[in-house]
Amino acid sequence: MSDAKRTLIAHAAILTEDPARPRADAMVIEGERIAWIGALDDVPADALRDLDETVDLDGARVIPGFIDAHMHAVMLANYSPQISALPPTVTSIEDLVQAVRDRRAQQGPDAWVEGWGYDEGLLAEHRSPTRWDLDRGCADAPVCIMRTCQHIRCVNSKALEIAGITRDTPDPVGGEIERDASGEPTGVLKETARDLVTPFIPHANEADAVRNLTALGELLASQGVVAATDMCSMDGTDTYALLSRAAEQGFAQDCAVYILWDQLKGDPVAAFPVEETTHAAQVFKAGVKLLADGSVSGRTAWFAEPYLPASGDLGRPVYGIPTCTEEDLEDAVAFCRSAGLQLSVHAMGTKAIDRALAHVTAGGPWLSGDAPSARLEHVTAPSRQAVELFARSGVGVVTQPIFAYCEIGSYLKNLGAERTKRSYPLRTLIDAGARLCISTDAPATSWARPSDPFPNIKAAVTRRAYDGTDCGAGEALTVEEALALYTREAARMVGFEGLGMLKAGYKASFVLLDRDILNVPAAELDQVRVSATYIRGRKVFEAH
Repeated sequence: MSDAKRTLIAHAAILTEDPARPRADAMVIEGERIAWIGALDDVPADALRDLDETVDLDGARVIPGFIDAHMHAVMLANYSPQISALPPTVTSIEDLVQAVRDRRAQQGPDAWVEGWGYDEGLLAEHRSPTRWDLDRGCADAPVCIMRTCQHIRCVNSKALEIAGITRDTPDPVGGEIERDASGEPTGVLKETARDLVTPFIPHANEADAVRNLTALGELLASQGVVAATDMCSMDGTDTYALLSRAAEQGFAQDCAVYILWDQLKGDPVAAFPVEETTHAAQVFKAGVKLLADGSVSGRTAWFAEPYLPASGDLGRPVYGIPTCTEEDLEDAVAFCRSAGLQLSVHAMGTKAIDRALAHVTAGGPWLSGDAPSARLEHVTAPSRQAVELFARSGVGVVTQPIFAYCEIGSYLKNLGAERTKRSYPLRTLIDAGARLCISTDAPATSWARPSDPFPNIKAAVTRRAYDGTDCGAGEALTVEEALALYTREAARMVGFEGLGMLKAGYKASFVLLDRDILNVPAAELDQVRVSATYIRGRKVFEAH
């Protein structure tokens, strides 16, 4: 007889996400795993023997815990002490200037003033801040505000000076130093140009970063998230080491780490010792991340059709920016194939998607487990041929319906109403037979609680933005489909062991909801809340 704690969960409305047994009303937990699940009347006598606890849920809805297959856990955690340039705190450039001024007064001279989350579509002025705006908040210390998409920084004049960026500095490959009509840098650094200032920005020390992560784990538990990802650091931080330390100090979620290809080119093999790639571990390295283009709201996602004209285009059509070379794609695929690792490619625009697919499908898949050999992130506007290739090849799609939901102003301005409705074609991809899951990409989400699953589910089911704008009703999912993509399919996409379904032998990582999400009006899906979260058999959150 095992010494592990044995608990009976009874009278529950369990959505298992197990196709062989979609519904249940009882389960027996032994230690970290589910020992038995099914109808309460059918619980075998030996499963009831030596119970330590019986929990009667009185019909409450239970689902597998949410799995965020694309977020930046360390980045999100470290942003917590910074200025949040998001509504309702910041709704204009003037609000941002004041927030910078206040932070400078708190910090004193020399220290970097940092912030995140701005989106010109959500600012009253409907434009990006510039160096001159930030200078009004602080001129004697460097300022860096990251855009919500994480692909663009806005810095002040002091930061440009420290990084040595002048009107004569050439654009780096795959990036752009935005300039005004006279050729002066505006302080907006797009794609790889953002990295020109990265070496000069101080990192959080390890103790602070671990504390931030344990606090993030508590937030994620309150949102029902039982597993997360760190889809690469942008500054070279060893996120695997930080997450492993955080797990020792209470971070409860399973977590998969991806490393940016640009940081691996020198010696990629050394970054993936076998013991750190074991998927059965709580924290493991899952693969490599490559950036193939930018963002829609930042006008850097790489399209075949140009963006709608904007004042900063200087009369030229803008198609976005390819941010990696053909050689990068070839080398990353070759390395992942030889090392048995998954390749994740950020590809939003049509041209970026087509180019990435051509590379990752050449030679066929290389992994043998549930997880696809390659996954494309975001996949905003796939061509018809790309949709067919996704279905035929098994390459995964990890997408975010929350983007258009919360950034609708930028999407309408940059793409127009009809292209916005065709973006993130969830129904088309599912009906074609593509492998698909949904995630948040937090903190690259213009939402006050960027890791919250429920607005994301609402966006997938209603296909309406937060303000009611139609985002393409023909691409809507059912609630059950959205939940499957956030649990079972997300676990398969990453390769999380024992997660995504509630079945015997799987981890007892599940969520109790305050109402039955399967019967909530679609317009109220974002109001659903988590009553309790269990991770590997232990209750880690309970609402009061």
